[in-house]
Amino acid sequence: MSDIATESGFVLSGKRHLGKALYQNRAYTKEGLSERLFALLFTGLVYPQIWEDPKVDMEAMALSEGHRIVTIASGGCNVLAYLTARPESIDVVDLNKAHIALNRMKLTAMRRLPGHSEVLRFFAMDNQRGNSNIYDQHIAPHLDPASRSYWERRTIKGRRRIEAFNGNFYKGGLLGWFIATGHLIARLHGVDPAEIMQSGSLREQRRFFDDRLAPLFEKPLVKWMTGRKASLFGLGIPPAQYDELLAGEETMAEVLKTRLEKLACHFPLKENYFAWQAFARRYPEHGAAELPAYLQEDHYETIRDLADNVSVNHIGFTDFLRHKPAASLDRYVLLDAQDWMSDAQLNELWSEITRTADTGARVIFRTAGAPTILPGRVDPAILDQWNYRETESEICCRRDRSAIYGGFHLYEKRAS
Repeated sequence: MSDIATESGFVLSGKRHLGKALYQNRAYTKEGLSERLFALLFTGLVYPQIWEDPKVDMEAMALSEGHRIVTIASGGCNVLAYLTARPESIDVVDLNKAHIALNRMKLTAMRRLPGHSEVLRFFAMDNQRGNSNIYDQHIAPHLDPASRSYWERRTIKGRRRIEAFNGNFYKGGLLGWFIATGHLIARLHGVDPAEIMQSGSLREQRRFFDDRLAPLFEKPLVKWMTGRKASLFGLGIPPAQYDELLAGEETMAEVLKTRLEKLACHFPLKENYFAWQAFARRYPEHGAAELPAYLQEDHYETIRDLADNVSVNHIGFTDFLRHKPAASLDRYVLLDAQDWMSDAQLNELWSEITRTADTGARVIFRTAGAPTILPGRVDPAILDQWNYRETESEICCRRDRSAIYGGFHLYEKRAS
């Protein structure tokens, strides 16, 4: 599927389908207008890379050969990482056409670029001015028409979208804009966040955070900006999720300070490419620190050889599951999408997950707040068919290097 989902007579434009997932209030209310602004912004590229830790995902899912996965696409780094466990199949779904085009382009690049060095040059290095030519030669001829149209469409500057890979692709999208804004505000207050990359130990990282970054969240401008729901649209956080994120805290500035503290202080920089993207605004040079799994040379051949096991679908998660047979899937990756959902949408989703899940199937998801959001909202007749793995969930949350979520949750299907 490309610009629309057409399976079994199901036809909805991506924009209309996205609105169906997001809109919970009338259009001319304050909340409704906020939802529609977010939906408009979300039709473009949001995540140049995913902001969930695939290493934690794979451990939580106990992912191995033979598993059949359904996952939300986002930036696609997670999908490619899962291939290193050699699953039988990965069905990728997303409502965002830009994310669909990015996932399809990444998969085609893994299949068609001449070798690992070219993959590294294209996706890990900035200021590689020949990357658009590499796209023309090796990727474009093998790309589906809709994705090729997306990448070759010209921006208001007259450049093809694919030319973003000639510079620093990860500075683009809503997330790139949000990080750039954070850096600008910090510099206006005399702080360069990139200086944390000079730290040689966790102790030095902690000192930089406490002395330079933490005080920023007491600044009036930061408090004022983060007090507006639209300020977090760049993180891909819709209005409903903003409220979940704020639960139990006095201000959003305090919430963001706590999440940034984990990103800056809890993991060595050599082991956390999320911190590199947040503070240095790039990936580390090859060999200097850990890269995402799909960019590591040890995984290149496995991902290249198994890329055909992935199907990318422009459709919502629940609608996709409606077309799958009973007991046909083993693993489900929901990212943080449930934070957006109404009770009715949650029940529809979990009804389909439960129908399609084989015994022992696992579901993982993240939440803005710490607790799982399912009890009291999903019908007990459905939820009672699942075990909540609370201890493992808490461990995974602590180990998630992306650091921006309040909760990580793992559910396992009970035997009938």
